[in-house]
Amino acid sequence: MRSFIDEFAIGAFLLPAELEMLQSGIISKHVAKGQVLLKKGELYGKTYFVKQGCLRSYSVDEKGKEHIFMFAPEGWIISANESLLPNTPAELYIDAIEASEIEVFDREFMARFEESPTVPRPVFAKLVKRMAVLQRRIIMLMSATALERYQDFLATYPEMAQRVPQKMIASYLGITPEALSKIRRGLAKGHH
Repeated sequence: MRSFIDEFAIGAFLLPAELEMLQSGIISKHVAKGQVLLKKGELYGKTYFVKQGCLRSYSVDEKGKEHIFMFAPEGWIISANESLLPNTPAELYIDAIEASEIEVFDREFMARFEESPTVPRPVFAKLVKRMAVLQRRIIMLMSATALERYQDFLATYPEMAQRVPQKMIASYLGITPEALSKIRRGLAKGHH
Protein backbone atom coordinates (compact mmCIF):
# COMPACT_ATOMS: atom_id res chain seq x y z
CA MET A 1 0.00 0.00 0.00
CA ARG A 2 1.72 3.10 -1.26
CA SER A 3 1.09 6.41 0.48
CA PHE A 4 0.27 9.69 -1.23
CA ILE A 5 3.84 10.87 -0.68
CA ASP A 6 5.22 7.60 -2.16
CA GLU A 7 2.80 7.51 -5.11
CA PHE A 8 3.74 10.98 -6.26
CA ALA A 9 7.44 10.64 -5.29
CA ILE A 10 7.11 13.78 -3.19
CA GLY A 11 9.68 12.79 -0.56
CA ALA A 12 12.46 12.75 -3.16
CA PHE A 13 11.99 16.45 -3.86
CA LEU A 14 11.35 17.94 -0.44
CA LEU A 15 13.68 19.19 2.21
CA PRO A 16 13.36 17.11 5.41
CA ALA A 17 11.51 19.93 7.19
CA GLU A 18 9.03 20.26 4.30
CA LEU A 19 8.45 16.52 4.19
CA GLU A 20 7.80 16.42 7.93
CA MET A 21 5.38 19.36 7.65
CA LEU A 22 3.43 17.66 4.86
CA GLN A 23 3.37 14.26 6.58
CA SER A 24 2.01 15.86 9.74
CA GLY A 25 -1.02 17.07 7.76
CA ILE A 26 -1.98 13.59 6.52
CA ILE A 27 -4.31 11.38 8.53
CA SER A 28 -4.33 7.64 7.71
CA LYS A 29 -7.70 6.03 8.21
CA HIS A 30 -9.57 2.75 7.67
CA VAL A 31 -13.10 3.16 6.34
CA ALA A 32 -15.73 0.44 6.20
CA LYS A 33 -17.63 -0.47 3.05
CA GLY A 34 -20.59 1.89 2.79
CA GLN A 35 -19.13 4.53 5.11
CA VAL A 36 -20.00 8.07 3.98
CA LEU A 37 -17.03 10.44 4.09
CA LEU A 38 -18.72 13.55 2.70
CA LYS A 39 -22.36 14.53 2.30
CA LYS A 40 -23.81 17.03 -0.13
CA GLY A 41 -24.06 20.43 1.51
CA GLU A 42 -21.16 19.96 3.91
CA LEU A 43 -18.51 22.66 4.16
CA TYR A 44 -14.78 22.20 4.48
CA GLY A 45 -14.46 19.04 2.47
CA LYS A 46 -11.34 16.99 2.47
CA THR A 47 -9.31 15.23 -0.18
CA TYR A 48 -8.84 11.47 0.00
CA PHE A 49 -5.97 9.39 -1.38
CA VAL A 50 -6.87 5.71 -1.71
CA LYS A 51 -4.09 3.40 -0.55
CA GLN A 52 -6.26 0.27 -0.79
CA GLY A 53 -9.92 -0.23 -1.66
CA CYS A 54 -12.24 2.01 -3.64
CA LEU A 55 -14.22 5.19 -3.03
CA ARG A 56 -16.78 6.90 -5.24
CA SER A 57 -18.28 10.36 -5.56
CA TYR A 58 -21.88 10.81 -6.65
CA SER A 59 -24.91 13.05 -6.63
CA VAL A 60 -28.53 12.18 -5.95
CA ASP A 61 -31.22 13.83 -8.05
CA GLU A 62 -34.62 15.05 -6.89
CA LYS A 63 -36.12 11.63 -7.70
CA GLY A 64 -33.56 9.90 -5.47
CA LYS A 65 -31.53 8.43 -8.35
CA GLU A 66 -27.78 8.22 -7.85
CA HIS A 67 -25.45 9.59 -10.52
CA ILE A 68 -21.88 8.40 -10.00
CA PHE A 69 -19.34 11.06 -10.87
CA MET A 70 -16.10 9.18 -10.26
CA PHE A 71 -14.54 6.01 -8.87
CA ALA A 72 -11.24 6.21 -6.98
CA PRO A 73 -9.39 2.87 -6.84
CA GLU A 74 -5.87 2.46 -5.42
CA GLY A 75 -3.52 5.35 -6.19
CA TRP A 76 -6.31 7.80 -7.05
CA ILE A 77 -7.28 11.03 -5.34
CA ILE A 78 -10.92 12.01 -4.85
CA SER A 79 -12.67 15.05 -3.43
CA ALA A 80 -15.62 17.32 -3.97
CA ASN A 81 -13.41 20.12 -5.24
CA GLU A 82 -15.93 22.89 -4.68
CA SER A 83 -16.08 22.05 -0.96
CA LEU A 84 -12.38 22.88 -0.64
CA LEU A 85 -13.20 26.53 -1.32
CA PRO A 86 -14.14 28.77 1.64
CA ASN A 87 -17.85 28.69 2.51
CA THR A 88 -18.76 26.56 -0.50
CA PRO A 89 -20.91 23.48 0.17
CA ALA A 90 -20.13 20.13 -1.41
CA GLU A 91 -22.20 19.17 -4.45
CA LEU A 92 -21.28 15.48 -4.17
CA TYR A 93 -21.35 12.62 -1.70
CA ILE A 94 -18.23 10.50 -1.20
CA ASP A 95 -18.40 6.99 0.24
CA ALA A 96 -16.46 3.73 0.35
CA ILE A 97 -17.69 0.99 -1.98
CA GLU A 98 -15.07 -1.36 -0.53
CA ALA A 99 -13.41 -1.44 2.88
CA SER A 100 -10.56 0.98 2.26
CA GLU A 101 -7.32 2.34 3.65
CA ILE A 102 -7.13 6.04 2.88
CA GLU A 103 -5.13 9.15 3.63
CA VAL A 104 -7.09 12.30 4.38
CA PHE A 105 -5.95 15.87 3.93
CA ASP A 106 -7.72 19.21 4.06
CA ARG A 107 -7.39 22.36 1.98
CA GLU A 108 -4.67 23.76 4.28
CA PHE A 109 -2.56 20.69 3.45
CA MET A 110 -3.06 21.25 -0.27
CA ALA A 111 -2.11 24.92 0.07
CA ARG A 112 1.17 23.97 1.81
CA PHE A 113 1.82 21.33 -0.84
CA GLU A 114 1.19 23.71 -3.76
CA GLU A 115 3.37 26.45 -2.25
CA SER A 116 6.41 24.23 -1.74
CA PRO A 117 9.30 25.59 -3.82
CA THR A 118 10.87 22.13 -4.15
CA VAL A 119 7.89 20.15 -5.51
CA PRO A 120 8.51 19.80 -9.26
CA ARG A 121 5.89 20.36 -11.91
CA PRO A 122 5.77 16.63 -12.93
CA VAL A 123 4.02 15.91 -9.61
CA PHE A 124 1.29 18.32 -10.58
CA ALA A 125 1.16 16.71 -14.03
CA LYS A 126 -0.17 13.51 -12.40
CA LEU A 127 -2.84 15.52 -10.65
CA VAL A 128 -3.75 17.30 -13.87
CA LYS A 129 -4.08 13.91 -15.57
CA ARG A 130 -6.72 12.92 -13.02
CA MET A 131 -8.60 16.14 -13.76
CA ALA A 132 -8.39 15.41 -17.49
CA VAL A 133 -10.21 12.12 -16.89
CA LEU A 134 -13.04 14.09 -15.30
CA GLN A 135 -13.15 16.60 -18.10
CA ARG A 136 -13.28 13.85 -20.71
CA ARG A 137 -16.05 12.15 -18.76
CA ILE A 138 -18.19 15.28 -18.72
CA ILE A 139 -17.73 15.79 -22.44
CA MET A 140 -18.57 12.15 -23.14
CA LEU A 141 -21.74 12.36 -21.07
CA MET A 142 -22.86 15.28 -23.19
CA SER A 143 -22.06 13.84 -26.61
CA ALA A 144 -21.07 10.15 -26.71
CA THR A 145 -23.27 7.11 -27.18
CA ALA A 146 -23.77 4.68 -24.31
CA LEU A 147 -21.45 2.19 -26.07
CA GLU A 148 -18.71 4.83 -26.42
CA ARG A 149 -19.10 5.80 -22.74
CA TYR A 150 -18.85 2.12 -21.70
CA GLN A 151 -15.74 1.60 -23.84
CA ASP A 152 -14.18 4.72 -22.28
CA PHE A 153 -15.09 3.39 -18.82
CA LEU A 154 -13.26 0.13 -19.59
CA ALA A 155 -10.21 2.02 -20.88
CA THR A 156 -10.14 4.40 -17.90
CA TYR A 157 -10.86 1.78 -15.21
CA PRO A 158 -9.63 -1.56 -16.65
CA GLU A 159 -10.30 -3.59 -13.49
CA MET A 160 -13.41 -1.86 -12.19
CA ALA A 161 -15.88 -3.86 -14.32
CA GLN A 162 -15.06 -6.88 -12.13
CA ARG A 163 -14.96 -4.93 -8.86
CA VAL A 164 -18.21 -3.00 -8.74
CA PRO A 165 -21.84 -4.03 -9.28
CA GLN A 166 -23.33 -3.59 -12.74
CA LYS A 167 -25.90 -1.12 -11.41
CA MET A 168 -23.09 1.19 -10.25
CA ILE A 169 -21.41 1.01 -13.66
CA ALA A 170 -24.76 1.77 -15.30
CA SER A 171 -25.25 4.74 -12.95
CA TYR A 172 -21.76 5.99 -13.82
CA LEU A 173 -22.60 5.73 -17.54
CA GLY A 174 -26.00 7.38 -17.11
CA ILE A 175 -27.93 4.36 -18.40
CA THR A 176 -30.09 1.60 -16.94
CA PRO A 177 -28.60 -1.74 -15.87
CA GLU A 178 -30.69 -3.35 -18.64
CA ALA A 179 -29.12 -1.08 -21.27
CA LEU A 180 -25.66 -1.97 -19.94
CA SER A 181 -26.49 -5.68 -20.20
CA LYS A 182 -27.51 -5.16 -23.83
CA ILE A 183 -24.24 -3.33 -24.59
CA ARG A 184 -22.20 -6.08 -22.91
CA ARG A 185 -24.04 -8.79 -24.86
CA GLY A 186 -23.40 -6.90 -28.11
CA LEU A 187 -19.69 -6.59 -27.33
CA ALA A 188 -19.47 -10.28 -26.41
CA LYS A 189 -21.00 -11.17 -29.77
CA GLY A 190 -18.63 -8.82 -31.58
CA HIS A 191 -21.22 -6.18 -32.49
CA HIS A 192 -19.95 -2.65 -32.11
